[in-house]
Amino acid sequence: MKKVFFTVLTLVSLFSFQIVQAADKVVFGTNWLAQGGHGGFYQAIADGTYEKYGLDVEISMGGPQMNNRPMLIAKKLDFLMTGNLLLSFDNVRNGIPTMVVAAFFQKDPQAMLIHEGSYSSFSDLTTAPTILVSKDGQFSYWKWMVNAHGFRDEQVKPYGYNIAQFLSDKKMVQQAYGTAEPIYAAAAGATPKTFLLADQGWTTYSTTIEARSEMVKNNPDLIQRFVNASIEGWYNFLYGNRTAAYELIMKDNPEMTKEKLDKEMKQFEKLGIIDVGDALTKGIGSIDMDRVKAFHKLAIDSGIIEKGSVDISKVATDQFVNRGHGLDIKAKLK
Repeated sequence: MKKVFFTVLTLVSLFSFQIVQAADKVVFGTNWLAQGGHGGFYQAIADGTYEKYGLDVEISMGGPQMNNRPMLIAKKLDFLMTGNLLLSFDNVRNGIPTMVVAAFFQKDPQAMLIHEGSYSSFSDLTTAPTILVSKDGQFSYWKWMVNAHGFRDEQVKPYGYNIAQFLSDKKMVQQAYGTAEPIYAAAAGATPKTFLLADQGWTTYSTTIEARSEMVKNNPDLIQRFVNASIEGWYNFLYGNRTAAYELIMKDNPEMTKEKLDKEMKQFEKLGIIDVGDALTKGIGSIDMDRVKAFHKLAIDSGIIEKGSVDISKVATDQFVNRGHGLDIKAKLK
């Protein structure tokens, strides 16, 4: 009897070991240090959602000393969080075989920051003496602002990622990430107001997820499981208990606090970044291919990219999203 029991116990142990071993190791690179805008992915680790989908996910943070973009094509990463579609256009233009498989922010948080009362509308910013814009911004959304809204290159001065100039001049306008700089400015005693570029026609998706093109072709099951689990993570993070995700974020980025994370998430809700637009019916992560094409045209018309330089069919795919996945979770939590 003891021998039979031992044999059964051994078989159960081996079976359990095989289940553990079956989890696919996935390394996911983010675009910056851990923050609230990464919360859904941390949530999916914290509450076991990735594990439920047979995934062992490691988050590799980006940041000032870490550029994760080359790591995807070098196969050091399996998935990469990118800023917006322009970066994906650039990959295709340079023959780098990656593809967007989900878009977790329906709106790009890129914004213009002003002091409350200094300008009454976005169009009034064309009269601002100075607008602080980073070098990257000058070669991207600024070109669109000039082309579509009548801004002038003479207004631009370099933005050094420090709000001191903004704080010292009530007429100053500067670029901002809508869920970051407004919070910093308010903490420094200013009364900031944010104009989200997405609300003015800047139609790119943001916090997109890229995979290598060969993965889309040869391992769609892995991509689908990662996307589905991440979607569930975002619904649970937005509408459920965030405590465990917060703890993981603060562990990876000790500069974060619960207070900072709460303020950041209030900004996300205020600006309508994530669960808005198509996401309301198609689910978080949704991609409209016509919108991708329209933003491609915007980039061409604004002189950001050259016509014919990007094969739009290689930029993104909607095969892993738009299925309403996770809407049942939202319904239960709300």
